[in-house]
Amino acid sequence: MAADPSAVHFSELVNKNRKTLSRLKRYRRLLLMRRDGEDLVLTTAARAEQDQAVVSAATRMLAAIARRDPGRMALLLDLLPEAFPWVRFLPQPDLHAFAVELVETMRAADPLGNSASVAQLLAAWQHTAEAHSDPELLAALTADHAEDYGPVPAPEHQR
Repeated sequence: MAADPSAVHFSELVNKNRKTLSRLKRYRRLLLMRRDGEDLVLTTAARAEQDQAVVSAATRMLAAIARRDPGRMALLLDLLPEAFPWVRFLPQPDLHAFAVELVETMRAADPLGNSASVAQLLAAWQHTAEAHSDPELLAALTADHAEDYGPVPAPEHQR
């Protein structure tokens, strides 16, 4: 597999900044790989603003579709399996709840310019779908356990 030309080691940015920044002009976005931390993405402010404008426009369109008459929500529910194939494992009431929560969370996150809450919501619902896809796991998670072991103690702080 060929190396990604838009990926560079963080040290290259530090040691060969002009050469590395010239690559940014060419690829518009660089993946800065770090040895001792999470990788970073370097892009221009203009490109980041464009990306945010696209996400914001898509969010507003999705919210407008969902706010219309109930038939539009049905259309959204029909389209979700195409965008998120794993929703096929969700029971119908959960599918509707996911759609509503997704639109509301996207609308709330959009003005903040921070999509972390949307990503968290998607991950949580995907895990719910995973549980529904496995009958044994679902049974274990939904079983009525007669024994209650009481509250879980708070973890001790380690020094």
